[in-house]
Amino acid sequence: MAKKRENNGASCCLCGRTEPQVILLTGLHGYVCTECVETAHEMIKTAMMGNSASSGFDLDKEKLPKPVEIKSFLDQYVIGQDEAKKYLSVSVYNHYKRILQGKVDDNDVEIEKSNIILVGSTGTGKTLLAKTIAKFLNVPFTIVDATVLTEAGYVGEDIESILTRLLQVADYDVKKAERGIVFIDEIDKIARKGDNPSITRDVSGEGVQQGLLKLLEGSVVNVPPQGGRKHPDQKMIAVDTKNILFICGGAFDGIERKIAQRLNTKVVGYGASQKSAHVDKERIIQYISPQDLKSFGLIPEIIGRLPILTYLNPLDRDALRNILTEPKNSIIKQYIKLFEMDGIELSFADEVLDFIVDKSIEFKLGARGLRSIVETIMMDLMFEVPSTDKKTLKVELDYAKERVGKMNHSA
Repeated sequence: MAKKRENNGASCCLCGRTEPQVILLTGLHGYVCTECVETAHEMIKTAMMGNSASSGFDLDKEKLPKPVEIKSFLDQYVIGQDEAKKYLSVSVYNHYKRILQGKVDDNDVEIEKSNIILVGSTGTGKTLLAKTIAKFLNVPFTIVDATVLTEAGYVGEDIESILTRLLQVADYDVKKAERGIVFIDEIDKIARKGDNPSITRDVSGEGVQQGLLKLLEGSVVNVPPQGGRKHPDQKMIAVDTKNILFICGGAFDGIERKIAQRLNTKVVGYGASQKSAHVDKERIIQYISPQDLKSFGLIPEIIGRLPILTYLNPLDRDALRNILTEPKNSIIKQYIKLFEMDGIELSFADEVLDFIVDKSIEFKLGARGLRSIVETIMMDLMFEVPSTDKKTLKVELDYAKERVGKMNHSA
């Protein structure tokens, strides 16, 4: 164990500082001060981080999870949406196989990047799917709202701000960020507003889509580490987007009409009624195709750089009921855990769970509505019960109706 030496002539052999100038000098045949030890520790730590960054995340061809394993993990957190899970699992698996392929010789086959676009109404799980996959793979992940993006020169965020956020999540480790996942939400909000291409710059719409092209296809982009125009003197960071997986999501409200129009134009002749009978009008979103996205207002270049197109079905009553209780981090399990930390055993009557689902359907908020309704029911209980001696608590239907009724009256 190091101890302070009673030697007035002792000094650090690295920096030369004497004993009165430092906290502690330690050593057997020579002395090193605590400041030099801390500096050496930081240098070693930085070097080790640099070595781990060069390899990105700790996946190799043997450890890379197979599509079935990825889907099994998604099943723990997301209810239903098997088609979307399957598409996502395969796309992510192929994407990281592409990264592990490394440099490609002239005679070898080069695998192209497969960005993904998810189409589904609000609250169906688009963002949750992307977040869960990033959590499973342990790679940097960020969510960007496309509605705040504008062309350069307008008030808003530049396209490059997408990568700024990814860098921040990766602690400005460029190599790590270059293998991350970016979820661009509300991609439908930058759709072209009319059928005619814009010949001038627009605040949103086609101009932003054109700006996104260079990120999606894979290119070296100079990224401002602190954001765009507010810090003009900052040093830019070069980020290569060719190995960044982009997942775009949007509700595309009204695209069902575009799909229906296309399906009707195809059923011509004597077989028209027979063909149309096979169309599931309740879940017409399953027939979505790239040409429907074009009709909605996405430019062909964007659609071409999002080759994997899949959909999320609207949530029915059974799906919402399962979402409430079944996932690993379901809403009900979260509240049970919160009360358990106070030594209180919380339970819900089955009628309460059915009531919450019915109200969520009534409010048309999808899975997001479940959380707000449960929060309304539980707020007073979370405020009062931890200060009491109660060890058990059961939420009954009458109490739930009373709490939600007050919310409706105050609205």
